Amino acid sequence: MKLYNTLTRLKEEFVPGVPPQATIYACGPTVYNFAHIGNLRTYIFEDTLKRVLASQGFAPKHVMNVTDVGHLVSDDDAGEDKMELGSQREGKTAWEIARFYEKAFFEGFTSLNCRMPDVVCRATEHIPEMIALVQKLEAGGYTYKTGDGIYFDTSKFPQYYRLAGKSHIEGLKAGARVQFSEEKRNTADFALWKFSPQGKKRQMEWPSPWGTGFPGWHIECSAMAMKHLGETIDMHCGGEDHVAIHHTNEIAQSEAATGKPFANYWMHGRFLVMGDTGKMSKSAGGFITTSTLPEKGYDPLAYRYYCLLTHYRKQLEFSWAGVEAAARGLDGLRSLAARVKAEAGASGPAPAADRNAKFFITFAEALADDVNLPEALAVLWETLKDASVPAPRRLAFALAAEEVLALNLFSGKPEGELPAELAALIKDREAARKARDFKRSDELRKALSDKGVLIEDTPEGTTWKFSRG
Repeated sequence: MKLYNTLTRLKEEFVPGVPPQATIYACGPTVYNFAHIGNLRTYIFEDTLKRVLASQGFAPKHVMNVTDVGHLVSDDDAGEDKMELGSQREGKTAWEIARFYEKAFFEGFTSLNCRMPDVVCRATEHIPEMIALVQKLEAGGYTYKTGDGIYFDTSKFPQYYRLAGKSHIEGLKAGARVQFSEEKRNTADFALWKFSPQGKKRQMEWPSPWGTGFPGWHIECSAMAMKHLGETIDMHCGGEDHVAIHHTNEIAQSEAATGKPFANYWMHGRFLVMGDTGKMSKSAGGFITTSTLPEKGYDPLAYRYYCLLTHYRKQLEFSWAGVEAAARGLDGLRSLAARVKAEAGASGPAPAADRNAKFFITFAEALADDVNLPEALAVLWETLKDASVPAPRRLAFALAAEEVLALNLFSGKPEGELPAELAALIKDREAARKARDFKRSDELRKALSDKGVLIEDTPEGTTWKFSRG
């Protein structure tokens, strides 16, 4: 299996440190606001990566962090903590903000059939590990103190720029890093521990050997990755926006502390962009969340399919017309799968030995070529339509492909639940029907239809499905 490694800028054979296990650390959400579907494109890529690894005979162990403290408004060390800003925005405590948006994130995550990580680790629950890592760097002579925190001295780590490459060095020389403090020795130096502002009580702060404060965003991931996966992990994943600063800083502080490679393979998904407006972002406002999909009448898995149609290393331009086309494509694929299942009838899928068939091999080769989902999907479409292949064999192939694609090929419903608001409306309607309040029942049916959910009452009970429009 070959994967593109951002660190070497080459496709490389994937060889885990302790096969068959494949350790994966993926940067998770900063839970100060809703995640938008641009964020979720990266998580869909990471989920398919895990599924592909499993299909290739590896045993993935996936760790994802939840950043609930320490991520400042800038990816550098400028501005306020996003959690504190969220608290001010909504009039809730930072802790309440963190738990609310963490829950919302994983609801959206699972609605896209993304499997939960093996370990979900919150930054606020790993403060001792972060302090210990900073102390190790301090003992090695890599740190210095300023008026606002403890900083990593990048001049002590000669290979600092190797992940981001020459373009990043040139960008820094041109002043790409903002708000360069006079106390910082080098432009790229970054905070490991930030002091609480004098005269101001933060909601999230902890005692440390250097004074009361909170961890820098970058140290969080290094400490948690090493705690749960060891000092060298097989692969580290995230969005392309993490390359220049966050992941570059993770490498520097981790390898300075241990003297070992931090991750052997670095994999990054490209942005989802909004036409002429560029990258989708919270700061720009108007971002689209997973809950918007059913409100617009779309099965969330139509968006998953939309993402799978473009390779993870290619930029994807978002449009509702594109989602509509993907939804129709997914409907067509599901119809094909259902037809093949019906044709197979009582015979069911062919035996596992059929995996030596050409279409199985071609599908696996596409997956092994840097997770080439568009090519794998093309093989699936071609095979399902090929009447010369007996239906039981096509059915076996579709079932195997579903393990990787997670598109619910044999069911229109997503594995995740409906958004809570829509599920509550269905429950209210069922109660109204039992009470023979048919006027209220019809009102709720219309309300659900307006939100893209069609209700059907059958002798076996009430069912629902997503409409579109």
